[in-house]
Amino acid sequence: MAAPGPLLVGPLLAAIDASRAEGARIDATTEALVVALFQREGRSLVRLARLFVDDTDAAEDLVQEAFLRLARRAGNIADPERAPAYLRSIVLNLARDHNRRGLVSLRHHAAAGREVDVGDGADDQLVRSEDHRRVLAAVRHLPQRQRDCITLRYFEEMPIERIAATLRLSPNSVKTHLKRAMANLDRSLGEP
Repeated sequence: MAAPGPLLVGPLLAAIDASRAEGARIDATTEALVVALFQREGRSLVRLARLFVDDTDAAEDLVQEAFLRLARRAGNIADPERAPAYLRSIVLNLARDHNRRGLVSLRHHAAAGREVDVGDGADDQLVRSEDHRRVLAAVRHLPQRQRDCITLRYFEEMPIERIAATLRLSPNSVKTHLKRAMANLDRSLGEP
């Protein structure tokens, strides 16, 4: 997977400038916050989006859009420490919208019998392995909240409290969704 960072900072800054030209009030402090968050959280957010859309380019586009939305609304964020959770929520929502619209993913290309080059990065090797494909397919078929919780907990290795903050749920609800998700995965994967 192409690493976010210098490859996307330029287009992100250009998009922020375009938003300013359209009347968005994005000051220098907001821009600095967005760039710092991008450098700190970008790679993780692309991996997260990739779990849902299965296409690196689409995942990078979704993450860039998430940062633009954050920049446009950064004035509404009272606590900058909550911005990463807000970003993850935006990425999850954008990924759901992307899939709802039926945009083409690598899985659809492969099903159509086309040759698909998924690259040689470590993340791409993970996606290609058969066991991981089975798990990812099973995760994608979970109900929305269960899928969100399981993805954040086991793929992003987030603690329960951060998942709760990201999804705006109580920690007990997160635990319940995780327990149900694990039971569903056990059933669908045929493993105890």
